[in-house]
Amino acid sequence: MRPRTWQWVTVIVAGLAALGPALAQEAKLVRVLTYAGPCDASAAAALGSKFLVIGNDEDNMLRIYERQGVTRPHATLDLDTFLRPDPKDREADIEAAATVGSRIYWITSHGRNRKGSERQSRYRFWATESSTPSSGPRLVPIGRPYARLLNDLLADARLKKYNLATAATMSPEEPGSLNIEGMSATPEGTLLLGFRSPVIAGKTLLVSLVNPAQVVAGMRAIFSEPIELDLGGRGIRAIEYWPARETHLLVAGPANDEKRDFQLSLWSGHASEAPVPVKGLDLSGMQPESVIVGTDPEEIELVLDDGGHEIDGTECKDLEPSRQQFRIITVSIKR
Repeated sequence: MRPRTWQWVTVIVAGLAALGPALAQEAKLVRVLTYAGPCDASAAAALGSKFLVIGNDEDNMLRIYERQGVTRPHATLDLDTFLRPDPKDREADIEAAATVGSRIYWITSHGRNRKGSERQSRYRFWATESSTPSSGPRLVPIGRPYARLLNDLLADARLKKYNLATAATMSPEEPGSLNIEGMSATPEGTLLLGFRSPVIAGKTLLVSLVNPAQVVAGMRAIFSEPIELDLGGRGIRAIEYWPARETHLLVAGPANDEKRDFQLSLWSGHASEAPVPVKGLDLSGMQPESVIVGTDPEEIELVLDDGGHEIDGTECKDLEPSRQQFRIITVSIKR
């Protein structure tokens, strides 16, 4: 018996859905905008269509910018008191942000500093609530910063095989060290934590945090089954869910800073499916550290860590603070 027409349609639609990320591979650079502020932008979240908020790994300040046109911060939020940093090293090392409703979750690297020293400031997970009064967007920290996420990771039996306890004692430039740099919300309201390092047997690690709202209220973190992804030996530097395509945007990069080898991919979110690299986008000389969905349904924005970017012959990180800046590039990805 021949299948009915509607049955054939169902099969075709199901096949296209399975190929979704693979169909969207061609990208091109649309524009580059420069924003005054710290060179080392490392975390970002959209605040509606007109604004975005940036965190960096050099201070404990969040900066709100207009997404186009105005390059200086519209507003700032100093988190120094809220995060209760270590007096010996107040830098929290903010690495990623993820939005669930009006709440933005933030995470630090949860790794040692460059000298391999343990600093409690670097073990923080917290949330802010956003609102948009007539004067512009506003962020307010909620609850308390959670400082035991690493302990919860080390206590999960499913993660024992990755030897994270040893990785957590190493300097971030050492092969196999522990460093969290990506975080994304899922449609279910959970969070995906993406590890820049360790990369184990050529694969990088993703861990789903099931109960983020309870964690910022003081409860221990609960995780689901870990996911291993083959990103060509790279680690995760940024991850973001793209509702328009029902897929995740993945920025992969080197586990250390020996070379700049970054790749943008699309990933379905299913552990059994491999990320699909986006073609046509040259990221040479760039260091994307965060990705946010653009205002156009076919566009995304990559936030660059420009600490090593030269301005008039001097690396940005070596400039006076008043001259420091970072870039956001807009990329179009067409089906």
